[in-house]
Amino acid sequence: MEMQAPIYSQDWYTGLKSLLGEGACRQLGFYAIPDDFVLSVVIPVYNEFKTLPLLLDRVRAVPVRKEIVLIDDCSKDGTRDLLMEYGERDWNDPMNRIVVCFHEKNQGKGAAVRTGMGQATGDVTIIQDADLEYDPAEIPRLLQPIIEGRADVVFGSRFLGDQPHRILYFWHYCGNKFLTMLSNCFTNLNLTDMETCYKLFTREVIQKIQPQLRQNRFGIEPEMTARVARARCRIFEMSISYNGRTYAEGKKIGVRDGFKAIWCIVRYGLFE
Repeated sequence: MEMQAPIYSQDWYTGLKSLLGEGACRQLGFYAIPDDFVLSVVIPVYNEFKTLPLLLDRVRAVPVRKEIVLIDDCSKDGTRDLLMEYGERDWNDPMNRIVVCFHEKNQGKGAAVRTGMGQATGDVTIIQDADLEYDPAEIPRLLQPIIEGRADVVFGSRFLGDQPHRILYFWHYCGNKFLTMLSNCFTNLNLTDMETCYKLFTREVIQKIQPQLRQNRFGIEPEMTARVARARCRIFEMSISYNGRTYAEGKKIGVRDGFKAIWCIVRYGLFE
């Protein structure tokens, strides 16, 4: 029985291109990923004991060679013990290398992202929340503009309209749109979703912005956006699905974070 070429390999893509044509492959998101390519997936974790095992399974299932960097921000619900076990386990998985980091005190998502970026060694780095709001199966589609050399940064937008998303809080939606518009005013970008978790950066961009990052909480989103805009990176935006959580299900962002985001937009929009 003939062995099937691995998905996203050059042989796999060549076969599809000969069958469908290059234009159809581009529209369907079929392309080749280099054999030596490595994706770093940075996962900030805080009290995600219920969702982390399933999320990690979904990330590992993405058919791309990966370095998965898990950063525990001093969880109190058993997540820390789970991550200690992950760090000691022999995964015997050539497609996924697991790296586990621990904060000795709770510092916030931004601090965990900065720690994870400092550990990342892949060709491209993506930020992945641990709460199942974002679907890792969509990561290969988001990678395409970078792999093809068209983009340095890709934002996954929840608001472009052609992917399913859970209907939740109207005022959260309004807040996100307002913060994105305000950020655009200072960065001169035309993003639709500045606050998205799914942000992908080439290694060169990570090396440029990671030492400059300062925010410890959710202000990291407008700070990263301002810094890649100031660096004149080629930024693409692509639609993603979104399965938002309620506060009862563990959603953590609140009104205080919204006001801090406004401060960060102005601060990093006007100054280095």
